[in-house]
Amino acid sequence: MSLINTTLIVDGTLWSLVAFSVATWTLILVKAIQHLRLSGQNKRYLKLFWSAKDLQAAANLGEHAVGPAARLANAGFDALHDAANTHDLEHSGDRQELLERHLRQQIHKERRSLESGLAVLASIGSTAPFVGLFGTVWGIMNAMTDISRTGSASLDVVAGPIGEALVATGVGIAVAVPAVLAFNFFTRRLKLVWADLDDFAADFINIAQRASFRIERQPAQVRADAPAATGKEAFA
Repeated sequence: MSLINTTLIVDGTLWSLVAFSVATWTLILVKAIQHLRLSGQNKRYLKLFWSAKDLQAAANLGEHAVGPAARLANAGFDALHDAANTHDLEHSGDRQELLERHLRQQIHKERRSLESGLAVLASIGSTAPFVGLFGTVWGIMNAMTDISRTGSASLDVVAGPIGEALVATGVGIAVAVPAVLAFNFFTRRLKLVWADLDDFAADFINIAQRASFRIERQPAQVRADAPAATGKEAFA
């Protein structure tokens, strides 16, 4: 009965580590695609933004406004437009302060989106070795029980349980290493993206200041988070 329980526990530990490994590599793939995609989107949008003749032209980029940088710019355009046309508590106060608040809020939204999944990688990286160690300790405990029960410490009595138990530790470490490396890599990427958005927000505020914090949004302005208009609607 003890052997059966030990086998079930060690096997359960190994299958748990396999599940951790699948989750880790799935997150690595998803996060890699996410960062590659947003990097391309930001480069394309920023190239168009800085090529615009003025802030008003940049506000009318339309279907090109996709990606974190585009959403940040749109948040700024909305703040400038609403400051001139909306009169409530949310849009009250100095226009520069209103713009800075909207840009800061959008940066936090983008950061929360990019941080998704990182907590899972951190948890797997920190717990996988201990999960494997649990299986190892349990297997060794069973081997010691067999030795005391049989009165023999021969190789055929202890080799199987201990060998199986040590595999659990090895698997736990193998699962933890990619998770830790991926967490560190994507955390570094997140800091770089956040710094780039902070720099863009500062530049946006300076440009808006030169434009006296005024902008006109076209009625049919295509938004990054809305379907693109087609036909005559795009020019309404």
